[in-house]
Amino acid sequence: MPELPEVETSRRGISPHIINKQAIDVVLRHTQLRWKIPQNLLSYIENKLLLSIDRRAKYLLFNFTTGTLLIHLGMSGSLRICALKTPANKHDHVDIVFSDCLLRFTDPRRFGAILWLGLSPESSTLLNQLGPEPLADDFTASYLYLSADNRKRPVKQFIMDQKVVTGVGNIYATEALFMAGIKPTRAAGNISLKRYQLLVNAIKLILQQAIQQGGTTLKDFVGGDGKPGYFQQTLQVYGKTGQKCPHCQTALKALKLAARNSVYCPKCQR
Repeated sequence: MPELPEVETSRRGISPHIINKQAIDVVLRHTQLRWKIPQNLLSYIENKLLLSIDRRAKYLLFNFTTGTLLIHLGMSGSLRICALKTPANKHDHVDIVFSDCLLRFTDPRRFGAILWLGLSPESSTLLNQLGPEPLADDFTASYLYLSADNRKRPVKQFIMDQKVVTGVGNIYATEALFMAGIKPTRAAGNISLKRYQLLVNAIKLILQQAIQQGGTTLKDFVGGDGKPGYFQQTLQVYGKTGQKCPHCQTALKALKLAARNSVYCPKCQR
């Protein structure tokens, strides 16, 4: 699944090509994604200027003069800038056409979403309960420490809770906990402020590095330029069960939390 860095990479990749341009057409080849795409989508954006593209958690928000269009990449979605009249392939479900290019939404598993939020996107049930952005100033050790007070929930599940902090998915939670030296199963309420400072620093650093390197090379993910990300080359523990810890050479172990795989070092993480 594309995580926050992959979504941010897509935003940065497509923005220069379509911001401050008018959408002139919408081609809907398959309207049933996670939710049905509005059949009248064209009526909302036809000949309307795209002012900006923002990201909130893993959602992309296309801000037109008439309101906001939300796009979620789901499990296998991607966005690409294509030349006009580029032939569509089997899983190319939607094109938003501009005067000199088109934005193509591709999603083999069809778990993504394209929804019209109108002029008050912040009131959407998809957005109004989200926690702070992990790269924002309000995501601090103090905030995380106070939010975790008396919680027995494993810390990995805690930081992956979108109501606590947005967009920290499985790969980056695994890597950040390793960098901070915190075992994924440790109770969130049993971690000191000092150690939460290490974790917040690790989350911010790893996400920033992943964005700079284009995200992880997941099987289905490609960025706005059609090229895969490359952060996977610098992953330290994710997907490396049984291999040696890069710090102490102890064999890395695997466990499952809420049906998600996690890898950790039994010596370095406590």
